[in-house]
Amino acid sequence: MEIFNEVLVNGSSIQVWVALLAGVMAGMIFGALPGLSATMGVALLIPFTFDLSIMPALALLIGVYCAAVYGGSIPAILFRTPGTPASAATIFDGAVLAARGEAGKALSVAALSALVGGVIGTLLLIALTPQISRFALRFGPPEYFALATFGLSMIVAISESSVRKGLIVAVFGLLISTVGMDPLTGYPRFIYGQASLMEGMPFIPALIGLFAIAEVLSMGGLKSGNTASSESKIARFPSGSDVRRSTPTILKSSFLGTFVGATPGAGSDIAAFLAYSIARQQAGKGDKFGEGEVKGVAAPEAAKTAGTAGAMIPLLALGLPGDSVTAVLIGAFILHGVQPGPLLFQDHSGLAYSIFATVLFAHILVFIVAVSGVRILLRVNQIDRRFLQSGILILSLVGAFALRNNLADVWLALAFGVLGYALRRGGYPVAPLLLALILGPLAEENLRRALILSGGDYAIFIQRPITVVLLLAGIAALFYGLIRRRGAPA
Repeated sequence: MEIFNEVLVNGSSIQVWVALLAGVMAGMIFGALPGLSATMGVALLIPFTFDLSIMPALALLIGVYCAAVYGGSIPAILFRTPGTPASAATIFDGAVLAARGEAGKALSVAALSALVGGVIGTLLLIALTPQISRFALRFGPPEYFALATFGLSMIVAISESSVRKGLIVAVFGLLISTVGMDPLTGYPRFIYGQASLMEGMPFIPALIGLFAIAEVLSMGGLKSGNTASSESKIARFPSGSDVRRSTPTILKSSFLGTFVGATPGAGSDIAAFLAYSIARQQAGKGDKFGEGEVKGVAAPEAAKTAGTAGAMIPLLALGLPGDSVTAVLIGAFILHGVQPGPLLFQDHSGLAYSIFATVLFAHILVFIVAVSGVRILLRVNQIDRRFLQSGILILSLVGAFALRNNLADVWLALAFGVLGYALRRGGYPVAPLLLALILGPLAEENLRRALILSGGDYAIFIQRPITVVLLLAGIAALFYGLIRRRGAPA
């Protein structure tokens, strides 16, 4: 029980609880609004922690982090518009459930999966921080390239009916991912005089365009009316059989998400897509992924939430950020006079265990708030489509602009919206493009770094055990997917 001492016993506990609850509520808003990511939420709220002691300050920021990662699933399910990049994988089945009047089921499964993933991830954070951190430190350029390759092999799993079309879209996405500064030489590539592209193709505007704006364009021909037939026909909670069927997937995805999150630079985005792809590859006879399968909601939700706890492992044990949010959290630690890393457990052990407890309570609070808000969220499904379309479009454009206060990002979001709409009309899957935009820079940079280290010798990729295992797993997943789809159109 020592782990809960700082949060529950000492005089600052009330302030910690208030800060944690405020962070969860703020994080829900940041996650649910397209373009307002968890990273932006944490960064914007750091100035509000200046006058707080370190535990309330960290509780506020951790609450924002955990809630924003879950909150992105709300618009993903209700409007086919991911609030955060990690929620994009939830669209495939969550939005289908909502479209057939089972939004409550999808939201409840998402909340339950997030709770289990968060709890498992936090328990692993507490028990395995030193071990997982040592394993993550063994990742060099070859391992990161193999990890990205493994992720790209999952394109087969998310390409629905046509593998050929999925590969075409993925290659196009890889080409787009080369826009911007060369990661090693700093030479600008394919920017055509646009300074806004120097840092590469901005991911948030692309995400907003491909899903939110493309969805608005797809809805353009619909008549006015409610998005759901009637409230009485909406299943608010999953059945016992749904929970039982999803439990193994939730557990596996939680462990996967924690380990992926603990790998610096991987993050919840990759964890969610990997978990969904693996769950789809392991689908049973009765599973219908892409048609409203509850496992398709459970897998990415459990993985991405566990990934938030996993990303704290290298932060606390090594002083290295696991993702962009924990990179911002490092600044918060230093701002309050604490250096995260190995000495944290030696010099501030009470603080370290209080952080563990805060992460655990944050996930529990997110679940309580999420379940309590299901009835309210279901009311949103009764709004006239015309108002929803207008609202989604406005919020999407504001979110794209808010990223860098740059009007060019708005135009990029619109361009990607038209592209996403065209892909849908042509029967091409959008998800491989998004996955390529996430993994393309990671694959390119680490492929080139590995070859520099080896003097151009490709043998470096078969001389390191982790690299070999990841590459073989990617090849196996690719062939397994192709064999399973042998009867589908190419």
